[in-house]
Amino acid sequence: MGMSVGSESTHEDEGMVDINTTPLIDVMLVLLIMLIITIPLQTHSVALDLPQGDPPPSTEIPKVVTLAIDFDNSLSWNGEPIGDEGSLLAHLQEAAALPDQPEMHIHPNRLADYKTVAHVLADAQRLGITKLGIVGQDQFMEGQ
Repeated sequence: MGMSVGSESTHEDEGMVDINTTPLIDVMLVLLIMLIITIPLQTHSVALDLPQGDPPPSTEIPKVVTLAIDFDNSLSWNGEPIGDEGSLLAHLQEAAALPDQPEMHIHPNRLADYKTVAHVLADAQRLGITKLGIVGQDQFMEGQ
């Protein structure tokens, strides 16, 4: 009943040299998912005050102002070209100062820059235009 001491027992007792990376990968994936969930969403938008509810129908025909944005981002107020932003702001301030504001219909061309349209909408809201709408959206429909 002797105990064998030799080279045969050393093979069984050798430790594993490689690191098991599976738990490390699992921990890294969990941390990555937690990081993605906790990052706040970046939203760049213009907050518009939209009407709530159904107002009663109006008996008067409202005055309508058409603001067209052409494909080269040029602006026109009721068909008259607007040269610079100062004259646009003057027109918007004049319309906002009226006691019965006209309806502002914005007609953007499908090739106009979004930046220009968003800038016009933000200026109109900042100056107090309350009756504002985008008209002519049929040009953006697919298949035309």
